[in-house]
Amino acid sequence: MRAGAYSPNHIGNDAAIFNATAEQLRKRGYVVNVYNEEQFRHGTMDEDIIVNMCREAASIGKLQRLEDEGKLVINSGYGIENCTRERMTRLLLANGIPYPESLIVNTNEAVIPELKRAGFTSCWIKRGDFHAMHKEDVSYCRHAEEAQDVLQEYFYRGIKRAVINRHLTGDLIKFYGIAGSEFFYWFYPFDAGHSKYGYEEVNGKSRGLRFSEEYLHEICQKAAEVTGVTVYGGDAIVDADGSIRIIDWNDWPSFAPCRNEAAPYIAKCIINLIKARYRNDKRK
Repeated sequence: MRAGAYSPNHIGNDAAIFNATAEQLRKRGYVVNVYNEEQFRHGTMDEDIIVNMCREAASIGKLQRLEDEGKLVINSGYGIENCTRERMTRLLLANGIPYPESLIVNTNEAVIPELKRAGFTSCWIKRGDFHAMHKEDVSYCRHAEEAQDVLQEYFYRGIKRAVINRHLTGDLIKFYGIAGSEFFYWFYPFDAGHSKYGYEEVNGKSRGLRFSEEYLHEICQKAAEVTGVTVYGGDAIVDADGSIRIIDWNDWPSFAPCRNEAAPYIAKCIINLIKARYRNDKRK
């Protein structure tokens, strides 16, 4: 299970989707042992299949070692690491996935000239080294001077790298999906009162701008492939012309508004991966 520090304002929701998935696996005849993240870090895992929502750096490292030893790990520890901001930004941009124009910077550098050269006015600063744990790890800035001040605060907090995204106007949507699955769910978080840090207010109430749901699902499936994440979620902005850009990408989010619908699909995906692993083992 995910450590509470990495479930800001969503501890109950994160636990609920994890437990719902475990229950779906049990209904299909699988034995599921549940551990918290601390038990996982400090214990010895005898299971060959590890289903996890881990976010601690030490946990991610252990997941990667176990994966290298041949265990089936869902989500992959390498995929979880790819969802940290700087890695995710580089991967999405390098693979042509629609994403805001971005700068990746050291937090101790002067960025006002660079922001002005790039034509950034309002922007978002996000810690580049890891997943967000506090509201201050994601900051909305109205102009370059404010961005410089925020960046300096990050430096004082010991955060060495940051990603600066150009602010996009349009409808904010939140989505949830499973790699290789027909399951896909999206909604307007501001309209639904769904929030982690309250930043949904920046874009405000949706206008119902038209866009292709099929295309959104398509780019999300590609992002899942590029990052190596099986169970995913995130946020996107729909522009007035119907264009879509992913602005956030997460490994195994809460699926809070669609938990009951999602859990059987997540379990089915896990079972398919287990069966594929044993088929490959038999061929060897």
